[in-house]
This record gives sequence, structure tokens and C-alpha cells, in this order.
Amino acid sequence: MAKNQYIQPTMSESTELFEHRYKQVYEEEIRGLERRCAHDPSCDAAELRGVLKALYVREGNDIEGRGQLQDAALSATIAAYEHFIAELNAREEAQRPS
Repeated sequence: MAKNQYIQPTMSESTELFEHRYKQVYEEEIRGLERRCAHDPSCDAAELRGVLKALYVREGNDIEGRGQLQDAALSATIAAYEHFIAELNAREEAQRPS
């Protein structure tokens, strides 16, 4: 093989790479959000919705092209925030007096 050539991954290898990256980022974000809210009393669903709103804007701003791997990472981050906010809302709802 020539020095400047590289091996192109197969479609299934590429898909596995994206899925692995998505799962990795999702789990890291969830852990980070859990730590943040455990140690920061001002962490609440309203604040996290603001961050999520900014992530949606970032997702739409892809003029230069992030590439599929970065798209997977951003999608995972958004999914983690959506999931975590839904859990926070459920906890807050359960703690409200009836």
C-alpha cells in the first residue's frame, strides 16, 4: 500500500463508529448532568431547557459542515438533555404536594 493511501471503512464499520460515539457522548452527558445537579442547587429544568434551546440552534447552524461523527455527538447531547429534563420534570412533579 502506498504511503498516502488509507483504508476506507465499510458501511457497517462506519455505522458502528457513529453508534459507539453516540452512546459514549450520551452516557457522558447524563453523568455530567447528574453531577452538576447534585452539586449545584441552581441546576433546574428551566436552566437546562435554556442550554437545550442553544443546542437546537447549534444543530441547525451547520454551514461549514460538522461531519457525521460530530452530528452523532451533537444528537446524543441533545437526547441526553431531553431525557434528563424529562426526568427532572417528573421528579419535581412527584415532589409537589397534591
